[in-house]
Amino acid sequence: MEIYNKLADLRRTYPLLVVALGMFDGVHIGHQSIIRRAVELAKNIRGKSLVFTFSNHPLSVLAPDRMPPQIGNNFLRQYRLEALGVDVLMNIPFTKAFSQVSPEDFLLLLQAHFAPRYVVTGANYTFGERGRGTQRLLLRAGADYGFEAEICPTVLQSGKPVSSTRVRECIQTGDLASANTFLGYPLTIIDRVQHGDKRGRQLGFPTANLAVGEHRAILPSGVYVAKAIYGSREYAALANIGKNPTFEGKRALRIEVNIQDFNRNIYDQMLTVQFLQLLRPEKKFSSVEQLIKQMYKDREVAKNIWLKHESL
Repeated sequence: MEIYNKLADLRRTYPLLVVALGMFDGVHIGHQSIIRRAVELAKNIRGKSLVFTFSNHPLSVLAPDRMPPQIGNNFLRQYRLEALGVDVLMNIPFTKAFSQVSPEDFLLLLQAHFAPRYVVTGANYTFGERGRGTQRLLLRAGADYGFEAEICPTVLQSGKPVSSTRVRECIQTGDLASANTFLGYPLTIIDRVQHGDKRGRQLGFPTANLAVGEHRAILPSGVYVAKAIYGSREYAALANIGKNPTFEGKRALRIEVNIQDFNRNIYDQMLTVQFLQLLRPEKKFSSVEQLIKQMYKDREVAKNIWLKHESL
């Protein structure tokens, strides 16, 4: 997948484009239906599929206090879009100036940079200044700008629309099973491994540490059965979300991943962690010895869960 972080004229590079529009936070099953349709249309015309999106949420510029916690970062979105067969990702910053572009000028921008044959969106997609551009405008004006618009129907689960808002609520309330159903894949975090206090190594359970971003939707504190992916290999893992209450001192919320049968220095490297099931809530233990004893128990209980998942 080719990735562009600045707006570029791609008309000559990709003369037959199908463009999918949206933020696609989390790339849940509703988003996937849009992406798959764009990929399908591109194959039908022997062209390429392009996702046009923003590297930051528009509300981070327009109303930071109302910005929702994000399901995933740019790393995750790129990973999921590539897995869906997207050929090109246009992932540009959303700016104050961009927020003032009229719906008509946005359509001109699409025409001038991509000349798409098709534009594919979801039913709730809006564009242009104050979201004044609607699906009706896309359907009505598409021919004037050289493309045919296609609006994908909303995907339902249990009679209700699947949305990023719904996924966020499931994550934050700890309903991991529903979140994974709506996502269509295990809740995933992809980020760089940070230096920690190396306490896990001293306890015999070395961990890879991932920071919890300020605007990230995160599961409740606890120990989770997980899968870790480093490079092209998958490993069984236990992931602890929390602040290590057994030890004194004020700590920021973080994710500590104990990867099974793994002993490599991966500081500053990219690590993918997929959350499969809650094992137990976070707990403050009366001693380090009690914590270590519980960690061995956690590993034993997790073995049966790992066995249920393929390739572990």
